[in-house]
Amino acid sequence: MFNRKRSGGLTFIAQGTKLTGESEFSAEALVSGEIFGDIQSTSNITIEQDGLIDGVLNCQELRVSGTFRGKLICNKLNISSTGVVDGEVTCQSMEIFEGGQFIGMRVRDDIAFLPASSTDKHGSAKPEQIEEAQLSAG
Repeated sequence: MFNRKRSGGLTFIAQGTKLTGESEFSAEALVSGEIFGDIQSTSNITIEQDGLIDGVLNCQELRVSGTFRGKLICNKLNISSTGVVDGEVTCQSMEIFEGGQFIGMRVRDDIAFLPASSTDKHGSAKPEQIEEAQLSAG
């Protein structure tokens, strides 16, 4: 009847705790303290209102009520009304509640950006094409 198995417990980083360096979580994590560095997680991470993660984070889902700064790779990002995300985000789904802040750039996995040199070439070619079209029409 109660055969449901959990894959691990809950990792809790308490308020007043500061971790620096590389971290790896295999279960859900609740962050009320501060983490600086590279973090790998195969599960979900929640940053509480006073919590901070500053660095590179790779996880399934990130829920932010506190602050995240850095580079984020996840499937789903949820920014609450008190949350702040500042940095580069790669995710499939993003939800920002009223009052929540997103400062930075979002990139989806399936979009490939062109190198800056290719964009410059295309950008300089377009005005010439427009000028030619105007000349031939006149």
